[in-house]
Amino acid sequence: MALVYQPVMQLSGILFSLLGWVLSCLTTYLPQWKNLNLELNEMEIWTMGLWQACVVQEEGGMQCKDFDSFLALPPELRISRILMFFSNGSGLLGLLLSGLGLDCLKIGERQQEQKKRLLLFGGMLFWISGITAIVPVSWVAHSTVQEFWDDNIPDIVPRWDFGEALFVGWLAGFCLILGGSLLNCTICSTEVHPSSVHYAVAEQQDQCQHLETETRP
Repeated sequence: MALVYQPVMQLSGILFSLLGWVLSCLTTYLPQWKNLNLELNEMEIWTMGLWQACVVQEEGGMQCKDFDSFLALPPELRISRILMFFSNGSGLLGLLLSGLGLDCLKIGERQQEQKKRLLLFGGMLFWISGITAIVPVSWVAHSTVQEFWDDNIPDIVPRWDFGEALFVGWLAGFCLILGGSLLNCTICSTEVHPSSVHYAVAEQQDQCQHLETETRP
């Protein structure tokens, strides 16, 4: 049964990983990491991402301005840029390696050990990509919560809230980790113990000897 479900698990792992990688790239460039709704002007919503700050007006659409300096950003946004780039790069490399290691791919069909290694490395890269996608969005969410409940900030000052990009990033990390886990599970399910191999060979030899004795006159 493991051999029957192995291609399905591999394809499921690749699809989950691909979905997670696309969502991770989308999270990197979305400007909705933080949202700010002004009580004095409810028709305007301010958003902040890793690259730019935007204001959404009900009548004028969205207007964005890129950040002038990387060093002027808060620490969580600077580190988040680096981690998200690393997540996107490791996820892309994981897709390339694990794609070459799929059983349904006829390339390298006789080199099963190398294909298993490619799947293993691809699954590990997906884990790394998922973790490095979850860490920055969780860090930004943590700093947002701290600022929201900071007693030193006057109540009249507007507070930043969670943006949609944080939830997309959490979903991306979950899909990447799930996809890598499925790929690594297929490797574990295909491992054959030496005792079972010897038993299968001995059983095949017994059957051959039995057929030879029956065919003798």
